[in-house]
Amino acid sequence: MTVAGPPAAIILAGGRASRLGGADKAQIEIGGMPLIDSVCAAVAGSAPIVIAGPDALGGPGIRTVREQPPFGGPVAGLAAALQLVAGAERVWLLACDLPRAAGIVRQVERAGFPEEVDAVILQDADGRDQPLAGLYRVSALRRALAALGEPTNASLRRLVAPLTIMRVRDAEGASS
Repeated sequence: MTVAGPPAAIILAGGRASRLGGADKAQIEIGGMPLIDSVCAAVAGSAPIVIAGPDALGGPGIRTVREQPPFGGPVAGLAAALQLVAGAERVWLLACDLPRAAGIVRQVERAGFPEEVDAVILQDADGRDQPLAGLYRVSALRRALAALGEPTNASLRRLVAPLTIMRVRDAEGASS
């Protein structure tokens, strides 16, 4: 199956960062660059790029959207952002705090996107799925959201559980 056009990208950055004492994890600098900038750079060829989080994280060519209510969790952020990727067949779904996002994108792209799957995600060195490090069919995410019902505070793992997922072992340590 030939997929038309570049994928869209959704970066989830709407959390409270309670484990960081409320610090804005998207703005934490690693190697002199805010994490959010590293993630955006990794998906620079995507159209559109949507950040589900505060307006302050937006920039040229990057749209922002907030889940309602704010801090409603990653599924609520995904649901809000999906409304802005009309026309895209595939979408990167990435967390905002991935310092090696380019390695994630590279490994997933190298694996390909078979017609029979709904998503290609990275699996860390311990064999744990990383659902916020992958490429998804937009139609599959929309179906899963419709079946799930209310997205506020819903489990992301529960959302993606019914999808047909191809897992790519993280050979570069990009997910850690």
